[in-house]
Amino acid sequence: MCRNIKSLYNFDPPATTEEIYEAALQFVRKISGYHSPSKANQAAFNLAVTETAKSTSKLLASLSTRSAHRSRKLISNTSS
Repeated sequence: MCRNIKSLYNFDPPATTEEIYEAALQFVRKISGYHSPSKANQAAFNLAVTETAKSTSKLLASLSTRSAHRSRKLISNTSS
């Protein structure tokens, strides 16, 4: 569904607030069909992004794994 949303879990360093917000924004854009909502829908759109980001932060904080953290350096080097 959202191919542009990257995994944010189990990285060193952990996902930033900005990365979580950007993923939430992309998700809400995708499911709403709006890239930029109208003024009439802006408040609902912004609330959905904020609530999605909060839920994502809670999810990432509550997950656990025995796997070693993945390095962001390796991910960014392979994508170039």
